[in-house]
Amino acid sequence: MALTDAACKNAKPKEKPYKLADSGGLHLLAKPNSGPYWRVKYRFDGKEKLLSFGLYPEVSLADARTKRDKAKARLEQSQDSAQARLIAYRQACGVTFMPLYVIA
Repeated sequence: MALTDAACKNAKPKEKPYKLADSGGLHLLAKPNSGPYWRVKYRFDGKEKLLSFGLYPEVSLADARTKRDKAKARLEQSQDSAQARLIAYRQACGVTFMPLYVIA
């Protein structure tokens, strides 16, 4: 069932975090100590990932759906949206060194 704007407005903090699901992996995550976050769950190279779009109401339901659709379009072209966002952020900050891998 698709999420409505009224349901988003009524998402109040509770004792534990909870999700209000929309379609295509998009959901609104309401946390106890902050406002609700737009997030989308997707898979890339067999790994589950999460991409955040910002806080509601700064990012409206329509904007979140548009961002979700753009991220899904990138996936169809075999591009990871989270990786693209990280590269754009590093370029904006002037970071010139990007490791090819991270050792955990």
